[in-house]
Amino acid sequence: MNSVGDSFSWPFQDPNWPNKLLIQGLINLIPIVGWIATFGWGMMLVDNYRAGRRELPVAGFHLERGIALFVVWVVWAIVFNIPTNLLRAAANANDSVGLSSLAGLVGLALGLLLGFLAPSIVWFTYRSGFGGGFDIAGIWAAATANPTNSIIAGLLTWVATVIAGFGILLCCVGFIFTGPYAVAIVSGVVTWFGGVSGTAGSAMTPSAPPGPPAPPTA
Repeated sequence: MNSVGDSFSWPFQDPNWPNKLLIQGLINLIPIVGWIATFGWGMMLVDNYRAGRRELPVAGFHLERGIALFVVWVVWAIVFNIPTNLLRAAANANDSVGLSSLAGLVGLALGLLLGFLAPSIVWFTYRSGFGGGFDIAGIWAAATANPTNSIIAGLLTWVATVIAGFGILLCCVGFIFTGPYAVAIVSGVVTWFGGVSGTAGSAMTPSAPPGPPAPPTA
C-alpha cells in the first residue's frame, strides 16, 4: 500500500467489487454471526493488501478469521465503557449534574484513547490472534512509538465508521454497501499502519503449500 489514502480507493479496483460488497453486506446484516464474518472478511483483505493484491476477498462466512477480532474488540469496548457507566449510574442515583458532566468528559476521553489504540489493537490481533489483541504492553508500545501515525490511522478509522453510518441513515439500505466498504477502509488503514509502525510480522494465516521437488542433479 503506497499511502494511507489508498484505503479509500483500492476496494474499487476489484472489477467484482459491487457483487462482493453486496453479498458481504447482506451477510453483515445478520446479528453477531454476520459481524464476525465481516470482520474475518476484513482480515482476509489485509492478507491481500500485504501480498500486493488489490482484490476484495470472496464474500462469505469467514468466522474463523473474524472471531478473534470480534471478541477482542468487544472486550476492549466493554472495559473502556465501565468508568463512564459507573459515573452515569452514580449521577442518576444522586441526581447530580456534576457527575453527569464528568461522565460525559470521561466517556469522551476514553473514546479518544480507544480510537488512538484501535489501529494497534486490530494489527496485533491480525498478527497473533487473541494473544496479540490482549497484549496491552505491545499495543501501547506500538501506538506510542509514533503517535502521529496512530492519530492518522485512528482518525481514518473513525471516518470509516462515519461512512458506514451514512448507510444507516438511508433507511438502512445503503448500509449493505457502506458497512463492508467501511471494513475495507479499516483493512487498508491497518495494512498501512502495520507497514509504517515497524511491527510488521507474520500473520496467523495458513502457510503456502510446498512447491514441486527439485529435479535430480546429474
